[in-house]
Amino acid sequence: MVACVLALTPATWMQATASDRIRTTADVPATDVAVVFGAGLWDGEPSPYLAHRLDAAAELYAAGKVKVVLVTGDNSREDYDEPDAMRTYLAQHGVPTKKVVTDYAGFDTWDSCVRVKKIFGVDRAVLVSQGFHIRRAIALCQAAGVTSYGIGVDDKHDVTWYAGGAREVLAAGKAAMDAVFKPDPTFLGPKENGVRLALTAR
Repeated sequence: MVACVLALTPATWMQATASDRIRTTADVPATDVAVVFGAGLWDGEPSPYLAHRLDAAAELYAAGKVKVVLVTGDNSREDYDEPDAMRTYLAQHGVPTKKVVTDYAGFDTWDSCVRVKKIFGVDRAVLVSQGFHIRRAIALCQAAGVTSYGIGVDDKHDVTWYAGGAREVLAAGKAAMDAVFKPDPTFLGPKENGVRLALTAR
């Protein structure tokens, strides 16, 4: 019984942290920045799950809910570039490239949240991800010092969806450890002023 309680504690923490911070694109509080987390590429293009996240971000921008979209993802090798693919997709869906900021070292959710705060200087953001991931994203960004609301994008509840949900149970333990010990991300680097410049761009 004790083992079961300990195993479920991280997931309970995520649920409690995020429960009152999940919104829709219609009722999320307006803020300067939306953060979209990477979710894989198919032949260099955003996967369907990632495309749906980007669609939600474009909707937020079009509605005036956010002024800048920060896309964070994996560019750990030359032939795989999530952030630039995300920026291109957003440009094709009505978000000016000058209003999109790219983070090339968002290798996992914790790394992304820490870099949003420490590298890009964002203190408050709307996070965009699938419903099964958004609670972890909110909890980790809150732990990293970013006041966050989340948009949980819905998708067809197929094998990928349920696999993602199962993965979250396992990922909760690492998330709790990250929140407690606050390790530096895989790559930190110097501060960037891309968000500030994007906010003032006309």
